[in-house]
Amino acid sequence: MIQKSPLEMTLHHLRLLHQNHAELAAFCPFPDDVKRQELIPYHIPAADIFQNQVGLQPSNYPELRDALIALSPDMLWRETYKDTNIAADFMERFGCYEIIGRDAPYASAKMRSFLVFQPPHLHYPWHHHPADEIYVVVAGEAEFHLDGRPSETLTTGQAAFHPSNAPHALTSHDHPVLAYVVWRDEFETGPVWSESEKN
Repeated sequence: MIQKSPLEMTLHHLRLLHQNHAELAAFCPFPDDVKRQELIPYHIPAADIFQNQVGLQPSNYPELRDALIALSPDMLWRETYKDTNIAADFMERFGCYEIIGRDAPYASAKMRSFLVFQPPHLHYPWHHHPADEIYVVVAGEAEFHLDGRPSETLTTGQAAFHPSNAPHALTSHDHPVLAYVVWRDEFETGPVWSESEKN
């Protein structure tokens, strides 16, 4: 039996997640136009933290979690906020790579999707973007913030929806968090910091 590569395993388990996770399925079906494209890997310090992170247990999706970890050395890790005034600690510890989309091993005209990783005790400041967004927690837990709503701590299998241009933030406390993130509609414009830190 031929063993699938981490990339093939990731795509397989993402298809299953889109089919079987009710909120994700309603938000965006898995696209039918996915095609392979070339990618030049790019490494950042957070990639090493992710590779060595303990505490990404339990997980409702252990095969997907393990595939995302195995895939990470070959991915283009993003530095979305490199030229902003964000703290160096955030840049060194926050991790994100694209799985389906523009800077990803797979292309689609229908959505973009990402891995987002935060080790314990890291705050992702308030930001917004035109795309509608959903986070599905693959492993770990974190506190999700959405402007105008009470914050809530989500664990594996739970999801957070962020409407277009609604300020939102993410805080990990005593546990790391690994999430699968999907953008739909107007997904060519990246995130920007919201005007002020919310209380």
